[in-house]
Amino acid sequence: MPKREQRLVPEGILLVRNNIRTKGNIFGVSSKAKWAKGLGLSSRGETLFFAGCGYQFLEGAEATLSAVRALDRKGLSWEKTLGVTKFLNRVGINLGDLYGRLTSYSHPFGEPLRCSVEVLQKTGMEFGYLSEEEPCCAGPLYYAGFHREFATRAAVTYQTFKERGVKRIIGIVPSCTYTLRELFPRFLKEWNIEVRNFMEVVLESIKGGMRFRLPQRVRVTYHDPCILSRYLCLTVEPIEIFRCVEGVELVEVEHTKGEWSTCCGGGGGFEVIFPEVSHILAINRVKELLKTGASVIVTACPGCLIQLREGLNGLKAKGVEVMDIAQLLQRALPE
Repeated sequence: MPKREQRLVPEGILLVRNNIRTKGNIFGVSSKAKWAKGLGLSSRGETLFFAGCGYQFLEGAEATLSAVRALDRKGLSWEKTLGVTKFLNRVGINLGDLYGRLTSYSHPFGEPLRCSVEVLQKTGMEFGYLSEEEPCCAGPLYYAGFHREFATRAAVTYQTFKERGVKRIIGIVPSCTYTLRELFPRFLKEWNIEVRNFMEVVLESIKGGMRFRLPQRVRVTYHDPCILSRYLCLTVEPIEIFRCVEGVELVEVEHTKGEWSTCCGGGGGFEVIFPEVSHILAINRVKELLKTGASVIVTACPGCLIQLREGLNGLKAKGVEVMDIAQLLQRALPE
């Protein structure tokens, strides 16, 4: 790597870049498909479920962020924390895994993904999942300015899809969906794969007659993820879905919603490089959402899930649950 590049590019971005290069995911984790164990998903199909890094490594990412924030509170700078992370990576240890073992950190492993698969299966749709062979969309390379490297990886990923006969992709991570739907066609003239978000597929099924019903009535508010609302322009779809789920009382934030939704303070590595500021932003956003009086905060992004839980914990709010929209829909599936 040129010395100039080493001086100008933040170390955290270089770490993510190296993880994508060597491990095929942004976190540098060796295995990505543990969540799908026992689901019996085929590795082939014209329609492909794209799980993405964010949800597949949600638990590890949340534990890593907790570790970074804990070290930050003890006065250990991001640069030193990064040094610890890189050292552990070299000896085969992931910081999030280590922190999760040493603390009481615990969330059901891969639950949003497992719920989304169950919901899609209930629609009658047949789809495959590439498991350990699923490539990283490499979106962070584009956002960091490594456009040439992104183009190269996009071409390889496209070839992987075509070799398996993929014609359609269902994405669940907003940034992955945007990368595949909007960025890949800019770099690949031959790109001809349809890319849709999970919520678009669900809403289509609802309009086709599929019904969702919660066992008991709950008051729900929704946090719009930045990329989903401002880049993919999916702001109406989640609201339509909520209004079609029997048992959901939707209470929206008065002004900061849709494309004007307040950022949760996560995304792009901001929460790791500036943990204190990110923590404050998470608390501010959760305060806005709690004013609705909802007992359930729903979102549709792994980064937002982490941040909203962080804000809720920071406020020590009781009786409120944060979940992904796929988890809510799974609970409302007809028996």
